[in-house]
Amino acid sequence: MAAAAPAAPPKPATPAPAAAPAKKMSTFVQFSTAGMGGIIAWIIIHPANTVAVRMNLVNMSPDSPLKGISFGKFTKSVVQKEGVLALYNGLSAGITRQIFYATSRFGLFEVFRDIMAKYRPTDLLSRLVVGLASGAAAAAISCPAEVSLVRMSNDNALPAAQRRNYKSVLDAAVRIAREEGVTAFWRGCMPFVNRAMLVGACQVGTYDQFKSTYRSFGVPAGIPTEFCASMSSGLIYSIVTMPFETAKNRMAFQRPDASGVLPYRSTMQTISTVAKGEGVLSLWNGFLPYYARCGGHTVFMFIAVEQLRRLIMEGKL
Repeated sequence: MAAAAPAAPPKPATPAPAAAPAKKMSTFVQFSTAGMGGIIAWIIIHPANTVAVRMNLVNMSPDSPLKGISFGKFTKSVVQKEGVLALYNGLSAGITRQIFYATSRFGLFEVFRDIMAKYRPTDLLSRLVVGLASGAAAAAISCPAEVSLVRMSNDNALPAAQRRNYKSVLDAAVRIAREEGVTAFWRGCMPFVNRAMLVGACQVGTYDQFKSTYRSFGVPAGIPTEFCASMSSGLIYSIVTMPFETAKNRMAFQRPDASGVLPYRSTMQTISTVAKGEGVLSLWNGFLPYYARCGGHTVFMFIAVEQLRRLIMEGKL
């Protein structure tokens, strides 16, 4: 009998194809989606911001019949007297601010974070420091739009003889520069910068930490986690930054007294003056609409930014 032919050696296993490297997000996508997310969120939350700023400034007038009333009643009063569209006064300025503020704040945060990652681990401390730096830079860049926003949002609340009647962001910018000088755009810059630094640290710096925390609690990843994390970070920064928001609004909207002296000259002087004259808790007047704005804007902004980035990275947008 013929000997059996030797068995053919087994073919070597075909190696599995290497996984494609993760697509790196470009700096342009980082900045542009940050700005678009900020704009989308601001359009949704602008009415709450208008009410929050007006309630804050109404407390500057001790004789105002609206002083101390609830958020709902204050909103109803504004709508009855001026119409629903009054809640959107200054929307163009708000969108303009987001173009500069949200774009630069979140874009710079990621740039600064990546630079710092070359020298130390990206932990909570790193995120807080980067949030402070990116917030300060973004505030300095967007302060002119911020002043225009405050002015336009509250012009109708003034007596008719004192109204400036701005027609648009451009009209407000031109008139402020011509009538008060270019430096008027940065009159409330320091409280705005101080507040923006705190927002950068308290909002952006804590957002990632809260996402990890909620995931560890069993909250599903994606929008549920993003919603819980952003509402929590929004609450923290609302509480911390409300006094600086009060100071910013009062400094930006103040008028000289009979002797030509401005009543508010610096952040801490404004906070101290308000606390002594009206009580410490007056620094948080209008907190509910302020949190509705901060928490709501944070939720819509983070979700919008992350959804836009997913669509772009998947090639669907």
